[in-house]
Amino acid sequence: MPFVSRSLKGAPEQGERVTELLLDGQQRLTALWRSLHDDYPDRTYLVGFEDDPHSPGERQPVVVGQSRWRRNGRKYPVWVDSPKETWSRGYVHLRLLRPDDILPEIRGWTRQAIDDGVEDKEIRRDELFDMLVDLRDRVKAYNLPYLSLPVKTPKDVSLNVFIKMNTSYVRLSAFDIIVAQLEEAAGESLHDMLAGLNSRVPEAEGYKSPEDLILDVAALMQDRVPNQTGYQGLNLEKLVNEWQDLVHGVKWMVDFLTQESVYDGQRLPTDAVLAVLSALHGFLPDRPDELGNARTLLRGYVWRAFLTNRYEQAAATSALQDFRGLRDALKGEKSRDDVPTFNENMHPLPTAEELLSARWPKNKIILARGILGLAMKCGAHDIADDASGTREHIQKREYHHLFPAALLRSADLADDQIYRALNCALITWRTNRTLSDKEPLKYLRERAEANTLGEEDLRRRLRTHIVPYAALCVGDYKAMDDEQRKERIKMDYEGFLHTRAELVKKAVDIVCSGRALSPGDLFAGQIRL
Repeated sequence: MPFVSRSLKGAPEQGERVTELLLDGQQRLTALWRSLHDDYPDRTYLVGFEDDPHSPGERQPVVVGQSRWRRNGRKYPVWVDSPKETWSRGYVHLRLLRPDDILPEIRGWTRQAIDDGVEDKEIRRDELFDMLVDLRDRVKAYNLPYLSLPVKTPKDVSLNVFIKMNTSYVRLSAFDIIVAQLEEAAGESLHDMLAGLNSRVPEAEGYKSPEDLILDVAALMQDRVPNQTGYQGLNLEKLVNEWQDLVHGVKWMVDFLTQESVYDGQRLPTDAVLAVLSALHGFLPDRPDELGNARTLLRGYVWRAFLTNRYEQAAATSALQDFRGLRDALKGEKSRDDVPTFNENMHPLPTAEELLSARWPKNKIILARGILGLAMKCGAHDIADDASGTREHIQKREYHHLFPAALLRSADLADDQIYRALNCALITWRTNRTLSDKEPLKYLRERAEANTLGEEDLRRRLRTHIVPYAALCVGDYKAMDDEQRKERIKMDYEGFLHTRAELVKKAVDIVCSGRALSPGDLFAGQIRL
């Protein structure tokens, strides 16, 4: 029985006769196709340019994803659809690099990007056109390696090849290679050194595998990219000599993130910050006032990393660039504005609309986990037992729908609308079972009645999750007919999400400026919330 073929999502169903079958890599090729053809409804991919860490003075292209949303029939942010506005921010559309016969489209885009009012417009258009063609040629000439099987290969043999490719090929990790090299070059056991780190900073393992973490930190401390290439060029004797500094740095990183209420890797928006913070420890000032300013700088860096697109692509390269910028800022040689993460054009803070579209934080989505992290920063007291979200208590928490999933499905809302970061709160499993699928009004009344301090204390607990009580305290749909009930649920849910988005946006602005955050900062003067 032959394999059944299917087209890539978004690709033409009709075309040349299929002569080859894709056994593995369907998702990767689909993502490549859709991004090059701007086929994602909620995201547009752009190409920007950043300093090349390997070649000072040179710029390298970097792909970034811009979230999209619709309101009143119009797609936002509108600047993404304007070549002039896009290029003014230093971006070009990734779709212009697809290897089709699109030179007229590229030429038209450059004419709109650089309008008639610009001095030397024709020269600048030609320069932009040549740059786009050069990038497009690089994409067109890039080779995708693959394993080809003869057309008559039996189905069972093809499946066996697939299984072996995905399960049987065990490579030596970078850590394994460094272990062997270190013992040969310096006579030191990296396993023993690592065991010492684990005993002194046991919490570090909760964020990332210690084997990977120490290689990332060592690479940055030696001004190298924290990836395979950077590991291969490590000076192993220097690694041994700086080992205690590395351990001190990892401990400081854990302490810093703990103070920011970021307790583990399961809820960490991006692990790129771990090595950056650890490697910066040696550049922190000693004087209290200066150390306070350094903390403000690093707090702003961490939360921008958690809430912008900075580490969505090329995280290792971005980490080295940010490490260098932060290091120089701590040394007083450069300002905060020289750190790439603080570049508002390349990495703007999320708007309220982007917060609204953020998906469920249990998934590995940076912005979604960043939103959840803001609630943790505010204390995230359990709605029922009032326990705060400490490192120990967080392990007992579950992801809870503030508007229950069953209620929203009964109003014909799709999962992508139900599973939103703004509809999520971390509460204990016991509380989660108590709330079940009840309407918000009903479970809030029950919690208020069970609380000896009443409704006002319940408001306080919800504020520690950045949840507006009044916008959530809705329901009682029993007297309505089916259509009225559906419309009212949708309206209440939409109102809650927008109200919470505005509050979360205030929290984003506070933490990304480096300031401390508390519920009082967000709800001051908002008695009705």
